[in-house]
Order: sequence, then structure tokens, then C-alpha cells
Amino acid sequence: MNLALKDIRHSSGRFALTAVGIGMLLMVVMGMGGIYRGVVEDATLLIDRVGADLWVVQRNTRGPFAEQSRVSSNLVYRAAAVPGVQSSREFVYHTIQRQRNGKPLRIAVLGLSWPTDKGGWLSLTAGRTLGQAHYEVIADETLGLKIGEQLTLGKEKYTVVGTTNNMISSGGDGIAFFTVTDAQAIQFDTPGEAMRLEREARESRGSRFEQAILQPEMLENAWRPSSQLPAVARPQISAVMVTISPGAEVNQVAEIISGWGDVSVYTADGQRELLLQGSVEKVRRQIGLFRVLLTFIAAIIMALILYTLTLDKIHSIALLKLIGAPNRVILGLILQQALILGMVGFVIGYLVGSQLFPMFPRRVILANSDLLQLAGIVLAISILSSLLGIWKAMKVSPNEALS
Repeated sequence: MNLALKDIRHSSGRFALTAVGIGMLLMVVMGMGGIYRGVVEDATLLIDRVGADLWVVQRNTRGPFAEQSRVSSNLVYRAAAVPGVQSSREFVYHTIQRQRNGKPLRIAVLGLSWPTDKGGWLSLTAGRTLGQAHYEVIADETLGLKIGEQLTLGKEKYTVVGTTNNMISSGGDGIAFFTVTDAQAIQFDTPGEAMRLEREARESRGSRFEQAILQPEMLENAWRPSSQLPAVARPQISAVMVTISPGAEVNQVAEIISGWGDVSVYTADGQRELLLQGSVEKVRRQIGLFRVLLTFIAAIIMALILYTLTLDKIHSIALLKLIGAPNRVILGLILQQALILGMVGFVIGYLVGSQLFPMFPRRVILANSDLLQLAGIVLAISILSSLLGIWKAMKVSPNEALS
């Protein structure tokens, strides 16, 4: 006869409520670890999926993910001419916020280097890749956009032609994939009134320019769009992605490009490390602190619960001692109850968390290694928390059974 199971059946309601409470606490601990895993996964998602060997960014910056980066668009051709480079692509990345159905909609805009990159590396859940250079978008499912829906950004309307999933920025925003040209048009969109004021300012400045005074027809250019003015450079891009030719040495190519005075070069591993040591580092520390605190709280709560359960069984324990039951029977009673409580709480926490975590606004990833680690911690907590109850049980006198 197992005394631990018999006692649990005797007070099944109390045990069930206690196990649920412990399970909810352990679910929060699991969630903390899962949120950290999700933050890391989201931060490094694009770096892993895009497949670039080198990232060429603005000099002395950690862009384009850790901070803002601006480089000239002709850098794509300069990088392509370096020996050992198989291909180079433009990369434009920024975040916008708009209103949709009366609610704020945050979008991480990513520009694909059309026609080299049409989004073929994306795992589409519906629709197709980009089929033309303008006015099409592939959206992550978290944005809530459907195939065929039109999204107005700036002065243009963009049609959703494909959807993907788990394409989230480091800030937790869903990513929408446009061509580079469209992404730049969204980023540098200017209201009509601002454009009119800028053209008037050009004319005012030009009227005081000696060359314009001698040739008044030059002022006619002041009212042209910026894109038609030959002196105005093309919009800048965030970075250039470089793919190395088979057999070429990545470090050698990186050393050549890093010799240019206007850029910095990072390998894919280097860019990932910058993210993890930068914006993700504080989140990791904060979540780690909460996990440690919750683990201690769980240990204290379990110890107090087992101590209370032991107090409720003082008369029974004294009676066992009175009839000559060895100490190992009493120790087994308390220790087995602690282990069962921890195990049942862990299972409840995992099952409930598996249903609730997908509803969270940020991704929660339950890694097997984290679950095994937490299971070991719960086992240790169960054993340690039972010591308080065991200590109380050992102090019980058999005479208390007669009182």
C-alpha cells in the first residue's frame, strides 16, 4: 500500500488545486524562457533566412538591424566587381505604423532586390511570389492581410499576392515584402503640400543664384519632381547583401570591401552576434532575472505547501510512529508527495501553456532543452522543498497520537 497515493486520494480536492497553482506558476517560468527563445529567433530570422554571406553597411554602424544604416545604391555594383563575389543585392528595411480598421498596424517593410530576388526563399502559406516590379506585396500572416487585399501606403495601393508565417522583426512586428523601389517610395513618401513648399524653396534659392540670373530658364527645373533632377542622387538603401562564389574565402572578400572608407562589413555570424549582444541582450537579462525569481518563488511556495500538508498529518504521522513504522516510511510519504506534486504541476503547466502561448502577441518557443532543464529544476525543487516537511515530521512525538 502506497501511503502517499492513499493520502492524495483522501484529500484529492486540495491536492488538485495545489497542483494547478504550481502548474500555473511553472507555466509562467516556461513562458519566460519561450519568450526569450522567440525574441532571439525573431531577431536573427532574416539573417538566417536571407542567406547572405556578408552584410555591407554604413561605416562605423551596426546596421541594418541593430541601428540605422544608409549606403549609396551604387554600392551594389561596386561589391559585385570584387573578386570572389558571386552576387550582390540591395537591402532596404524600415518600420512604419498606419491605421487599419480603426486600429494601429505596425509593419516592418523589407525591400527585395527585384528582379534578382522575387521572394522565392520565403515559405509561402498562400498565394505567390512577387510578379512585377511595383504595387505587389507578400505579407506575414500576423498582419491580418488576405490575398487580393489592397493596402494604401503613401500615394499608391499595393495588392497582397502572397502570405507567409513566422516572418517577424526583432520588434515583434510582421514583415511585409516589397520590391526595393516600392519600399523606398514608402519610406521617402512626401505629402503634396511638402513637395510644393520644397519646389518653392528651390525657386527662391535659385533666384539668388548668379547662374540662374544669367539663364532664367534654369529655374524651370525647380518645379520638376526630385526624381527628374539629374543632380539629385537616388534614394539610399539600408545595406548590400553579398553572396560569395563557391571556393572563395569569405574573410578575404570581407577584408577587401572593409578597406573602402564609406562602409563596414560583417559576416552573417557577426551580424547575428551584434544583434544578440545589442538589442536582445537586455531582454535576455531581464527575462533571465524573472525566471530566477519565479523559480525561487516556486520553491518557497512548494516548501510551504508541503509543510502545511505535513501539519495536517501530524496525528497520522504520530500514529505511524506509535505502531512502530520506520522513519523511511514517513520520509517516503512526504518525498513521494513532493515529487508527484512537482510532476503533476509540470505537466499541467506544459499542457495549459501549449494552448495559451500561441495567443501571445510575441512568439513563444518551447525548446526541448529548456523543458528538460526546467524538469530537472522542478525535480530539485520538489526534493528540497520536502525537507521542511520532513524536518517537521521527524520532530513529531509518538505520544501526540494519544493526545
